[in-house]
Amino acid sequence: MPIVNRLAEFHDDIVAWRRDLHRHPEVLYEVQRTAATVADKLRSFGVDEVTTGIGRTGVVGVIRGRKSASGKVVGLRADMDALPLREITGKPWASTIDGRMHACGHDGHTAMLLGAARYLAETRNFDGTVVVIFQPAEEGGAGGKAMIADGLMDRWNIQEVYGMHNMPGLAVGSFATRPGPLMAATDEFTIDITGHGGHAARPHGTIDPIIVGAGIVQALQTIVSRSVDPIESAVVSVTKFHAGEAYNIIAQTAQLAGTVRTLKAEMRDHVEGRFRAIIDNLGPAFGAKISLRYKRNYPVTRNHPEQTAFAARAAGDIVGIAAVDSDAPPVMGGEDFSYMLEARPGAFIFIGNGDSAGLHNPAYDFNDDVIPIGCSYWARIVETAMPA
Repeated sequence: MPIVNRLAEFHDDIVAWRRDLHRHPEVLYEVQRTAATVADKLRSFGVDEVTTGIGRTGVVGVIRGRKSASGKVVGLRADMDALPLREITGKPWASTIDGRMHACGHDGHTAMLLGAARYLAETRNFDGTVVVIFQPAEEGGAGGKAMIADGLMDRWNIQEVYGMHNMPGLAVGSFATRPGPLMAATDEFTIDITGHGGHAARPHGTIDPIIVGAGIVQALQTIVSRSVDPIESAVVSVTKFHAGEAYNIIAQTAQLAGTVRTLKAEMRDHVEGRFRAIIDNLGPAFGAKISLRYKRNYPVTRNHPEQTAFAARAAGDIVGIAAVDSDAPPVMGGEDFSYMLEARPGAFIFIGNGDSAGLHNPAYDFNDDVIPIGCSYWARIVETAMPA
């Protein structure tokens, strides 16, 4: 089964929806315009049930097949939120809101699932029910977790759930996935250092928090290099270091912050344990007061083997099995679809965005050539999982 002809006919419409969403980016849970647009379109397609306000601003649509004898319910999820970033693409459809842009392609994800919903509501060539899920706050707000807490899975009796994300650098017409850990757990840390400030000409009378911070940065980098098996995966990145306000004053305080990425629960525990040991021992060594705030965010995005194999076959039906990497290497980025995969069996897959700027880059734009491929993948998932 190649690209679905009917979906190819929708291409221009879906591109227009995508570019409208791109012009009006909204962040985290503040996706009121986007959610309203999604809900209005689902109603116009004749979707059987449209519910708003799930997980604060999420939207859920229910489409029933021509038959319901199977009793099967499959969920398809797209994310809706943008990023706090100033766009530099110069495209005619560039963001109209300064400091916000769709730099991760969620506008494309939403548009593709809308296109699939239109097709599925029109054809209903399946035996069962499909639930289309439009989620807010993927970019750090745990919108997927919020939707689950609002009863997403139980209220609609979702039995399997599937997600998809575009991937710059992967050729258009290609897919990539793998069973087990596909994306990393994402944790964040903040370290506050209190020393003893003073004159820069008299450092011996101070406890310099910058020196303490530099020691902490170096020590943290030994976690991966000296306490993690090289075959395992972990990343520790210190991304903020703030201290001082003048050339001739040794500061009183400093603050470090950053992120930790791991692919296994035991490695997640190990890295956090090493953090605490380093902080507990370096404070007395320097004579400074050091406090650590360590926050566990998204868990590992862990694909279920059976559903991953099924998703890879469905993708292969669209683009040919040679264009599907079903054992792709894990990615150390995070994804809150992980919460849905903890709640139900399912699979997450990457779809090629071609030779574009990278995700979270101000020059990024979703590739509209991907749209009929992604929409056809969604249709194939539903019609194969619940054959009429």
